Amino acid sequence: MTWTSLNAWAAAPEIFLLIAVSAILLIDLFLSDAKRHVTYLLTLIALAVTACLLVNGMTHPSQIAFNGMFVADPLAGVAKVAMILGVALVLIYGRSYAEARGIYKGELFSLTLFALLGMMVMTSSLNFVTLYVGLELLSLSLYALVGLRRESVQATEAAMKYFVLGALASGMLLYGMSMVYGATQSLDVLVIAQRIMSGEANRLLTVFGLVFIVTGIGFKLGAVPFHMWVPDVYEGSPTLIAQLIGSAPKIAAFAFVIRILAQGLESYAPDWRGMLMIMAVLSLALGNLSAIAQSNIKRMFAYSTISHMGFLLLGILVGTPVGYAAAFFYAVTYMLTTAAGFGVVMLLSREGFEADRIDDFKGLNQRSPWFAAMMLLVMFSMAGIPVFVGFFAKLAILEAVVNMGLTWLAVYGVLMSVIGAFYYLRVVKVMYFDDAEDHSPIVAGIDARVVLSVNCLLLLVIGLMPDRLLFLLSSAVAHSLLQM
Repeated sequence: MTWTSLNAWAAAPEIFLLIAVSAILLIDLFLSDAKRHVTYLLTLIALAVTACLLVNGMTHPSQIAFNGMFVADPLAGVAKVAMILGVALVLIYGRSYAEARGIYKGELFSLTLFALLGMMVMTSSLNFVTLYVGLELLSLSLYALVGLRRESVQATEAAMKYFVLGALASGMLLYGMSMVYGATQSLDVLVIAQRIMSGEANRLLTVFGLVFIVTGIGFKLGAVPFHMWVPDVYEGSPTLIAQLIGSAPKIAAFAFVIRILAQGLESYAPDWRGMLMIMAVLSLALGNLSAIAQSNIKRMFAYSTISHMGFLLLGILVGTPVGYAAAFFYAVTYMLTTAAGFGVVMLLSREGFEADRIDDFKGLNQRSPWFAAMMLLVMFSMAGIPVFVGFFAKLAILEAVVNMGLTWLAVYGVLMSVIGAFYYLRVVKVMYFDDAEDHSPIVAGIDARVVLSVNCLLLLVIGLMPDRLLFLLSSAVAHSLLQM
């Protein structure tokens, strides 16, 4: 191997981000709490430069680097830009929230950037080793971020539960990967696909490995029956960390599934399709029915996430570029929607008050008609009401499912969406038809207010013009799968 064959330039955004987070970590050591805004600004600049490097790289053809372990293709490029946007929204919305709770520290920024680096590595990996390294970098950063409020018993309990269950899922995933390695004698995703197609792989061992891999994927997505950690972690972690867990990592998990199942184990699609179908059906039912009973909005979002992951799995199990593109569109638009939802929750929070009960939204229209309208856009989009982006995301998935001949599954998805609309509309009802119990002014920085408003309005704008984003994501998926 030579420096030329490494083709390290293909990973320039990841290399820059690693250097930037190391530099930020060192600089922050010499800053007092009063100057923490310097770390905040440096973090946003690092995200902006990484995004520019990615956009510049997307003008070039797909490149393989590090001896076939890393790929810079359109799918990875678009997914990474969306993930950077998701992380930037977390930091912008959460700045005042973190300051009020004493977690506006260097660890928050460095761990968030390391989590993003893990997501980016996962998205570009073409080897089981790099896939696993990226996944663990993301997971370990999130475990630490969930427990960032060390004095909080609830946060510590959530971090421990997340860590223990996450370690169990990682073990299963690693065990599955080792079985696939034993069956194919390779860790390279493309080589594994070739050996399975040529009949060189041991089928029994590969199928056993596949079961463990799908189990690990189900946990990372928070799909039923591997969802137990989701409500407790969402409720116990600081709201900006709950936003981080519920937004950008979903796009990374989608890319992770595409690399392993669609590119590496595509020949076993009939086997993994059945497992994904069971997880999707259970997730849609349990997520929506459990969310109805919640009075805590963070737990409601958690169960809502489980049901949305069921929809995402419907697109993936179709097993065609159209289905993958629909799932990609769903993941990106869900990231925007959930970021806006948590953004409004943090907007209403203040020191000593979390605004995490649905009753805390009573009479929001009387306190701030504008932000009540913004929350209404979020709820309508999540419910899948027409003209909002959530409707077109669900429609794209259902079209792909129907084209595959699974009409019953599409009808089931529609029924579950109708049930799910109940708890979203309940939030709208308390905002507009109940009297306000809290009349304190809404305090937030101008940057968070402006970005949150743009974020919410985008849910309507993209819903009115979904074709451009859907075309971009479809092209990225099609080009990436064909070039492999």
